[in-house]
Amino acid sequence: MVTSVQLTSAAPDCAIQSQISLARFTSFRVGGPAEWYVAPRTLEELRDSFEWADRRSVPVTLLGAGSNLLVSDGGIEGLTVSTRHLRRMAFDREAGRVTVGAGVSIATLAWKAAALGWSGLEWAVGIPGSLGGSAVMNAGAHGGEMKDVLVEAEVLSADGNRLETLKREDFGYGYRTSVLQGDRRLVTQTTLQLTPGFDPALVKARTRRHLEQRHSTQPYHMPSCGSVFRNPEPHKAAWLIEQTGLKGLRRGDAEVAQMHANFILNCGEARAADILGLIESVREAVYHRWDVVLHPEVKMLGAFGAIAM
Repeated sequence: MVTSVQLTSAAPDCAIQSQISLARFTSFRVGGPAEWYVAPRTLEELRDSFEWADRRSVPVTLLGAGSNLLVSDGGIEGLTVSTRHLRRMAFDREAGRVTVGAGVSIATLAWKAAALGWSGLEWAVGIPGSLGGSAVMNAGAHGGEMKDVLVEAEVLSADGNRLETLKREDFGYGYRTSVLQGDRRLVTQTTLQLTPGFDPALVKARTRRHLEQRHSTQPYHMPSCGSVFRNPEPHKAAWLIEQTGLKGLRRGDAEVAQMHANFILNCGEARAADILGLIESVREAVYHRWDVVLHPEVKMLGAFGAIAM
């Protein structure tokens, strides 16, 4: 049974709802329900959501574009806060900076910047995530990363009472990581430094080439989370998995992709348990073959058993 609670400052269509399926909000298209779910449209509604959870001692889980996570079949306890409606976008043409809400798709921003002749985000066009999540995980592709363009980000405390501005150096960026991973603070918006003044046709052409390259080498025709494992340099995770002979390995409707071995696909009715089981099987096989431990890049939300190794 679905119930809802109207927030004091919220618009009529922004309410905290119960037992909302999260499968439709994740790129894997799997996962159980959120005990409570809200998708604020303004900073005030976001604050109210955090305060609602804080008053009731309810844990808060943050959900961006849902492109780099696996939600358990049992769902998520507490309040799941989605940033998908935080879509402010403002270009400062004199400074060459753009300030965007956490819910804006980084791919959408890459195309908008290209159309203006602003360079610096061509690499991001194929990343299926939001600006908030991209800032937290230091998303990257084609030699570019968020740390190369991020100037600062606005961050809300877990109780909704404190809004602070973090500079790039405050993020402690590393390969696909930052100090905000595992942190209960929420990125509400980011400011990026780009380079304006280029011919839009040239920037769009570079952006299109990056997208075509990704689509020619990675399987975007079925639900997935993108790359499952971090690359254990000097090797690539996909190479290790392929050389172990794991392409096409299945568990239920979850399959290691034939096109790119670091992708796991939902080929129909996969469950989160199937995908997690496949992740564990791949890690174990690669470890026994190469003595290399693969670390998942995908974030797991909800109740899962401990991952081996």
